[in-house]
Amino acid sequence: MTLTDTFVRKLKHKGGSGEKYSDGGGMYLHVTATGKYWRLGYRFGGKQKLLAMGVYPEVSLAKARKRREEAREQLADGIDPAEARREKERAHVAETVNTFSAVAMEWHAMRAKRGEAATTTGKRLAHLETHVLPEIGSRPIADLKPSEVLAMLNKVVDGGSAYTATRLREICGQIFRYAIATDRADRNPAGDLRGALEVPRVKHRPALTTRREFGEFLRNLLTYENCQPMTRLAARLAVLTWTRPVELRTARWEHFDLEAKEWRVPAANMKEGKHLQAHTVPLSAQALSVLAELRALNGERVAWLFPGNHGADSIMSENTLNLLFKRMGYEGKQSHHGLRASARSLLSERGWSAAALETQLDHAERSKVVAAYARSEHLVERRKIMDDWGELVAAMESGSNVVPLRPAA
Repeated sequence: MTLTDTFVRKLKHKGGSGEKYSDGGGMYLHVTATGKYWRLGYRFGGKQKLLAMGVYPEVSLAKARKRREEAREQLADGIDPAEARREKERAHVAETVNTFSAVAMEWHAMRAKRGEAATTTGKRLAHLETHVLPEIGSRPIADLKPSEVLAMLNKVVDGGSAYTATRLREICGQIFRYAIATDRADRNPAGDLRGALEVPRVKHRPALTTRREFGEFLRNLLTYENCQPMTRLAARLAVLTWTRPVELRTARWEHFDLEAKEWRVPAANMKEGKHLQAHTVPLSAQALSVLAELRALNGERVAWLFPGNHGADSIMSENTLNLLFKRMGYEGKQSHHGLRASARSLLSERGWSAAALETQLDHAERSKVVAAYARSEHLVERRKIMDDWGELVAAMESGSNVVPLRPAA
C-alpha cells in the first residue's frame, strides 16, 4: 500500500524495535520510540544496501518520495546513492574548511604560536576582520581571482587607507602561499597585483640631525616637568639604543643580559615582515644606568620594561613618546622613530663605518646568510659605536662642548 499524510502523522510507536510501513519502490517509514525515519532499501553491485532519507516531520512524505525518485535515477545511471551522498558531504566539508576565512584563521593561529608580539598579531587580525573577511572570507580560496582581491583592496584605498591596502596585499599573499603549501590552492592571486595599487607615500619621520639641535632636545627631555618617570626613562632608553618603537615597547627583562651588556631583541619582536633572526643591541654604560633606574621603578613587579595601564599584560602605547615630544614642542621636528635617523646622522659625522651603522639599525640584508655574517662581523665595532654614542649623549645632555671618544681611523 502507499502511505498518506494523515496516516503518517497519526502513527505511534507500538513497542520493541519499531514498525516499518512501506510506500513502495523500496521506501518505507520506520517508526521507533525516538522518532519516524524514512529509509530506502536497494541493491547495488549485487549487495543489499540501505539509504537514510531524513526524519519525519522535517522531511515530509512528498519530500521523501522526491528523494526516492532521485535515488532511483542515480541507480539507473549506475551510481550508488549512498556513495553519491557521502561525496556531496565531503565536498561540503572541504568547501567549509577551504574558504579564505578558514585558511586565514589557521595561518594567523600558526603565526601567533611562533611567538609573534601580541600587538602585531592583534593589529593584523583586526585588519583582516575589518577589511578582508567580509569581502572574500566566504569564498573558496582556490577559486579567488586577482580581480576579486583587487576589488577588496581598492575599497580600502577609497576609504583613505592606501598604506593599509598595501600591507593587506602582503598579508593576503602570505595566506595564499600558506594555502598552496597545504594543498588548498594552486596559485597566489595577490602576487599578480604588484603595481596595481596606489603606492602610499613614505611617511615623514621628523628627526633632528645637528648636534646643537639634538643636544637642546636632550636637555629639554631631562628637565621637562609634565612627564611620568617611566615615560622619561623610555625616551632616554630609546635615545641610547635607537631601536624601532615596536622593539622598545615589547621589550621584556628576560631579553637583557646585563652581565654581557646586551639587549637581544627576539625576531618576533622586530619589524613585521623581517623575522630573519634576533638582533643584538650592545648596551653602553648610560643605557645600563637607565635600566637600573627602570628596575628600581617597576622591574620587580612586571615582565615588561614598559607596562601599560590596561592590565598586567598590557604594554606602553605606541603613541606615548610621540605625544611626549609633541608636548615638549617638537611636533614636526622630532619623532620616536626619528631618533634612529638622529643617531645615524650624528654618528656618521664621527667617522663610523656606514656598514656597521646600518647593521646596528638592523637594515638587514635579504639573505639570511649574509645578514648573520654582517651581524657577527660588525659586533665588535658596534659595541664601540654604542659606547661612543652613550658618551656623546651624556656630553650633549650636560651641554659640554668637549667631544668624547672618536673611532680609530
